[in-house]
Amino acid sequence: MTTLSEPQAQQHAETDTRLRVMLMLEIKDGAQQRFLDVYEKLRHQVASVPGHVSDQLCQSINDPRQWLITSEWRDQETFLEWVDSPAHREMVKPMHGCVSDTFRSLRYSILRETSAAGATGTRAPMPVPPGLPRTETPGHVGPPQAAPGPDGVVRHALTFTVKPGSEHEVAKILSGYTSPKAEVDESTRLRRTSLFMHGNRVVRAVEVIGSLGDALRHVAMQPEVRAVEEAINPYLEEARQLGDPQSARAFFAKAALPAEHQAIAGSPASGRLHRHAVLYPVKPGNARAVTELLAEYDNLATADPTGPVAASTVFHREDIVVRLVDLRVPAEADPAAALGVAGEREATVLGRLLDLGAEGDLRTVAGLSAFLAARSMSPVTDRSSQTG
Repeated sequence: MTTLSEPQAQQHAETDTRLRVMLMLEIKDGAQQRFLDVYEKLRHQVASVPGHVSDQLCQSINDPRQWLITSEWRDQETFLEWVDSPAHREMVKPMHGCVSDTFRSLRYSILRETSAAGATGTRAPMPVPPGLPRTETPGHVGPPQAAPGPDGVVRHALTFTVKPGSEHEVAKILSGYTSPKAEVDESTRLRRTSLFMHGNRVVRAVEVIGSLGDALRHVAMQPEVRAVEEAINPYLEEARQLGDPQSARAFFAKAALPAEHQAIAGSPASGRLHRHAVLYPVKPGNARAVTELLAEYDNLATADPTGPVAASTVFHREDIVVRLVDLRVPAEADPAAALGVAGEREATVLGRLLDLGAEGDLRTVAGLSAFLAARSMSPVTDRSSQTG
């Protein structure tokens, strides 16, 4: 038996750079054979990618809907270069219709390997930096999940902040791009995108018919959208590296602003609707109560076919609450409807949950108008698939 000295072991540690990638999937009901057909074609394409070593397709013995794809790569650099390439995005596109939006992608360096031929590997593990927080296992990894609203439309939003002083330039960038193709596939279509700003906070709301995950992936692959995302990178308060899939996914996961409540009037709206967004100055810990109060108002308001509110969506994450409302009248003509305030009692309750300042009062018309002027978000762009 040959005993390796420490320098030799270190040399092996430096030369063994292999990466193991595990993709945990849930296949949609009725899509198993289609998934297998897609994978059969895909695996031969992936085999020709530089740096790819091998892969395996596995099915759970406990739940046949759960699948696992493992692959081995020469090193993480070649894998990351491929996974963020246009070729990869085009290659995996046929799989989107087979796989649910709940998936996990795990990546590990290979340190030791044992087989019938013997044991190999002397690569040293990475040291754990002092104070490194433990990674919490997320309940959902991948594109956001969202239930359709009463009208069958899925609504979702993203929010992030830009560096103070850059707002004008950011608004110019975000309003100047060419709209991506609305049709994703035979079952999914991007219906509308509305973008607003308040101070240095940006909110982008999307409406999708079909799969939200498929629509967001489709949009992210469009060259004009990727160019816009790259252009605003220098202005973001929180840096992101779109070339690093992990960094990009982490950024967009943190930016997610889910639709907490949706209300749609039963009768179709006639005439022009005025889209308006309000960013509420919620006191810490009160966001849930604010969301519930606004939802209660919207349920009653949309039940009135002659009322000013045609549709409303309340987006909420942590202490961020945004209400996006389609009004039959301009917001300034009915500030109570634009803000979701039903009467004096509701105004009093809402006022306690918000940071109105010493002079703020939602119980008067003047107070409502002042609050509306202060907290309304400025529209940057509003595009629908009908108008492009």
